[in-house]
Amino acid sequence: MGELRCGRCATEPTGVAPWRCEACGSPLELDLPPADAATFADPTATGVWRYREWLPPADIVTLGEPRTGLVELRGRPGTFAKLEGSLPTGSFKDRGVAVTVGWLVRRGVRELIVDSSGNAGASFAAYAARAGVRARVFVPADASPAKLVQVRAHGADIVTVPGPRSAAGDAARAALDEAGPSVAYASHLWQPAFLAGTATFAYEVVEALGRAPDTVVAPLGGGTLLLGAWLGFRRLRDADVIDRLPRLVGVQSAACAPLAAAFRAGADDALPVEPESTVAEGIRIARPPRSREILAAIRASGGSVVAVDDDAVRASFRALLAEGIFAEPTSAAAHAGLALAGDVDGTTIVALTGHGLKAAGVVSALLDPPGD
Repeated sequence: MGELRCGRCATEPTGVAPWRCEACGSPLELDLPPADAATFADPTATGVWRYREWLPPADIVTLGEPRTGLVELRGRPGTFAKLEGSLPTGSFKDRGVAVTVGWLVRRGVRELIVDSSGNAGASFAAYAARAGVRARVFVPADASPAKLVQVRAHGADIVTVPGPRSAAGDAARAALDEAGPSVAYASHLWQPAFLAGTATFAYEVVEALGRAPDTVVAPLGGGTLLLGAWLGFRRLRDADVIDRLPRLVGVQSAACAPLAAAFRAGADDALPVEPESTVAEGIRIARPPRSREILAAIRASGGSVVAVDDDAVRASFRALLAEGIFAEPTSAAAHAGLALAGDVDGTTIVALTGHGLKAAGVVSALLDPPGD
């Protein structure tokens, strides 16, 4: 294949659209075009495909992605919220999905199988419809109804799976075993093209600021935004567009914090946890496939992983509303993590990963709690 290889044992996979190493089961890495400042951004384009020359070879599948806004938070000079909810389906997942779908279609894929707690499924359904390919989305039974409406509206097949988020992944992979050669497991947690797409988060930040930020704070579940941002910042440094890298701070829910536990313990991989219910449903992932990469990147940046409880998330959700920012509760976890992030002097970017409309049921309960 040449284009793909295992990040751990360097094995090169076979097949149209492999999703993990056949030898050791680890996630794959994708070769990208050279990071050359001369080809960094197309001045005639906006959004993800503005950086086409730095992305893997792909058909352009687009829903008119904008550059998402940076809004300085009240009372926090130099701290900016990046409003990823303004992307076409309402979450940062559109960055990775646009590139992943375009890359897979270029390789001959005609059907996508994904598992998702909501946002990724909605995004894959939309971009699959745009590309003219079929999508099957395996979801946990407790996924947000608003997100499932989006999936269904775009014509994707929904398969509801009882049990935790991980059960949906197991069911999706089992279905892949019975599928034909033009069917791909497109999971954002595994497909390396997804990270190439989320790297555009870093590209946009640097273009907007004219430099690298000092700190990036983001919700942390599967780690695809933080890992993609780290990839992007490193490529920008390699191309001499920036001269330093930011510190990464990942924010987990205390109800499901395998990476925070590992970070505190000095472990190289996520520690086992039993997920509990949380309003930050989008980061309730007990077994992130790229745990080792996530922890290594955060440590290399001099950053940290922190965990916040639901009370802190609720408080941050309301604080953001008071500034006119309607973010989903999972995004509010990043805002809550600011209080635990240590030194955040200088320029800090807080990734608000999804729009509040993506979690209507949870939001309704937060606005009108029982007993009020």
